[in-house]
Order: sequence, then C-alpha cells, then structure tokens
Amino acid sequence: MHIVKKKSSIAAAKAVLAGFVGMMAVQVHAADELRVCAGKDELPYSNDQQQGFENEIAKVVGKAMNRKVTFVWWTDPRYSVRDFLDKKQCDVLLGLDKGDPRVLNTKPYYKSSYVFVTRKDREIEISSWDHPYLKERNFRLGFLPDSPAKNMMLEIGRFDDMFDYLTELTDFKSTRNRYIKIDERKLVNDVITMKLHAAALWAPSVAKYVAESTTPLNMVMIEDNATRANGSKIPMQYETVMGVRHGDDALKAELDKAITASQQEIDAILKKEHIPLLPI
Repeated sequence: MHIVKKKSSIAAAKAVLAGFVGMMAVQVHAADELRVCAGKDELPYSNDQQQGFENEIAKVVGKAMNRKVTFVWWTDPRYSVRDFLDKKQCDVLLGLDKGDPRVLNTKPYYKSSYVFVTRKDREIEISSWDHPYLKERNFRLGFLPDSPAKNMMLEIGRFDDMFDYLTELTDFKSTRNRYIKIDERKLVNDVITMKLHAAALWAPSVAKYVAESTTPLNMVMIEDNATRANGSKIPMQYETVMGVRHGDDALKAELDKAITASQQEIDAILKKEHIPLLPI
C-alpha cells in the first residue's frame, strides 16, 4: 500500500508540474504577442487583409517590441474600447486622438490636419474657414457628420445648406445611436465630378485617394484658427496616439519606447500614404 501511495504521489506531482509548465508556456506566449484591435473594413486605416497603413504601423511597432502582432477585428468603432480593449480581447488600439479619456495614452506617433480638397482646374484656393467662398450659399462643401467641419458649418450658418447632401451620405438614415460607415472616397469623387466645390476631411483618411486621382486635385491643410462664436477653439490639427487599458502602465512604457525607436519607419509609412505631417 505504501508503494502504491508513493507512485500515486509521484504521478500527482508530475501532473501538477506538467500543468505548471503548461501555464508558463501560455504566459510566455502571451508575453511574446501584441494583440491589436483594428477595423475589419476601415481602409485606408485597416482591414482584415491587413492592407491599411495602421496595419503596417502595428507590425513595425510589434517588431520593435520583439512581439508577434495578431489582429482582433471590430466592425463598429463605438464599441472598440468597451467591448474589445476593456474586456481584454486586445491589448492596444491605434489611431486615437491624444487625450482620449477612455484609455491610457501612449506618446503621439504622428500629427496631421483636416484639409480642404478641391479640383486644381477650378482654382478654388481656400485654407481657412474665414474665406468668403464658404459664406456663399451656393458653395457646396462636403463634410462628415460629427466632425470639426460640421461644427464649423453650424458656426458659419451653412449647415442647413448642405443638409440634403449629408442625408444622402448617410443613405437617409439618422446617425443617432447608430454607426453608419461612410466611405470618404465618395466625397473625393464628388469633388472630381463637381457635385461639390470642395470637401473638408481628415487628411489621413483621404490623402491616398487624392494622390491617386487621375483628375489633379489640391489638398490644403486647414489653418488651425477656427473658433466658435463664444471664442472657444475648434481644432483642425490633432496628434494621434495608441491606447491601452487604464492601469497597464508597463505596456504603455513598452509601446512608448517602441514608437521612439520606430519613428522613422512610421513616418515613412505615413509619407508613402501621402499623409501631410506636422511636428509633434
């Protein structure tokens, strides 16, 4: 009986040891992996074919961290933090505005601007919301719902003039409590076909399409001097950060170090995308 008990004890010890080794292997694997939450169909930023510039940036940063990058795909950006990052389905989100309170912000990895997109042959030279063209009711300016451009159109009294275009962009559906994906190439194409005189858009989202257009286009950074009637600023330039869960200071520090080490490669990816960059 004593021998059997001894053999059973040895077997139990081996089982415990095997379990411990297995747990360690999982932990090591997890430490060697960087799970990035990204849009499944959000070009030019990302897609599930990994064709977006944020996909490329994630891989560069992962390489600097000596981690294998795996992507976890979301389809609705409203829930990317709540249902993915906070629930630990992923470790990091790219492409957030500096100061986003939902996450612990890394250092910025680029800064860019909203732009006015126009046809070159129409010679519409605007770079500021103060330009008199923008006050004219027949001047058609395209913009996205819930953007700084929308806020400025409200401020200068031009929002109602473009309401028909906005409803068309959203397929006549309300954006209240609903995510409606708008392909910003449509606005660029509407500038090309002269349905619009101009479009006010976030440069990283359209720079590629402007550069690739067979119709020559201008893309001019909007001056960062827009204000509301009460004097408060409506920013046109933003720094972009990565976000990790609050309390994950170790990963933030690791990402900050990787961003610094990879900045030249990150800039090269952005420049290849024709994104205008500003000093951080």
